[in-house]
Amino acid sequence: MPNSRDPRDNPAWQAAQQWRERARQGRPSGLRLFFTWLLFGTLMIVGTVIGLFFLLVGWAMLPFMRHRMKKRMERMRAEQAQDIGSGRAERHTHHQQVLEGDYEVKDAPEQRRSR
Repeated sequence: MPNSRDPRDNPAWQAAQQWRERARQGRPSGLRLFFTWLLFGTLMIVGTVIGLFFLLVGWAMLPFMRHRMKKRMERMRAEQAQDIGSGRAERHTHHQQVLEGDYEVKDAPEQRRSR
């Protein structure tokens, strides 16, 4: 192996030079870089505007949705009150679920003997 001190003979130095050359060739021009940033900025602004639009539409719909849900709850309460008033509540108690589990009403002992 020759005892020269020239760094160009070193394979690592040669590989580094090749990397530098490739990096120099791959750099975009100033104009291309400018248009890339311009496109990116435009997309960010458009995305923000669309997001704000949907946020405002959602806020505008809240009172209508609240009114609709309020009417639905009033209708459900009226139906429940009508079920209780008409004596159909016993039929519904068998199908209701309780937090601790499902329960069903059994006949009283006097009713079983009379059958």
